Amino acid sequence: MIRVVIADDHPVVRSGIAGLLGVEPDVEVVGEASDGEEVVAIAHELRPDLVLMDLRMPRLDGAAATARLVAELPRTRVLVLTTYETDADILRAVEAGATGYLLKDTPRAELVAGVRAAARGEAALSPSVARRLVQQLRGGSDERLTARETQVLAAVARGLSNAAIGQELFIAEATVKTHLLRVFAKLGVDDRTHAVTVAMARGYLPSD
Repeated sequence: MIRVVIADDHPVVRSGIAGLLGVEPDVEVVGEASDGEEVVAIAHELRPDLVLMDLRMPRLDGAAATARLVAELPRTRVLVLTTYETDADILRAVEAGATGYLLKDTPRAELVAGVRAAARGEAALSPSVARRLVQQLRGGSDERLTARETQVLAAVARGLSNAAIGQELFIAEATVKTHLLRVFAKLGVDDRTHAVTVAMARGYLPSD
């Protein structure tokens, strides 16, 4: 069961999302919040698997709340769900540690699939967001990933630790780290979440 908290400052929106997710057999909405400070407090109390996070909220905005949740509750994933898709909004959310970024006009089936993917630690991006993200990222070479690097990154996308990846691919954990460092350099990123996000946006990894 995926335990979800919904953070949005519009009660009607929260009710609509809760109703949409409530009919899914593997999703349970356990809490709602109307601003960033409230969602951080509720998440500490309920320890949900996933927070659906709006960006524009009073007291503490969604990106700042995301950064706090990622730092304070690393087992709780954050999936941004917003009407805004400006480059600045997207980059702030991703840099804060959001696992995914979906727009509120996302079709129901894609939203539910995104919730499930984000709860597994997999990146969930609306197509338009992915395009904007890859256009904004700078500094990395466009060198293609090797087959082994792609295998390692795909395992990261599934939420595996370096040790678990090493066991699965029959390589040393230090070798996994080396592959990841090469991936980071090629993609122009400095952490695992960014690497998965950029690789999906560039088509190096499947996004479904």
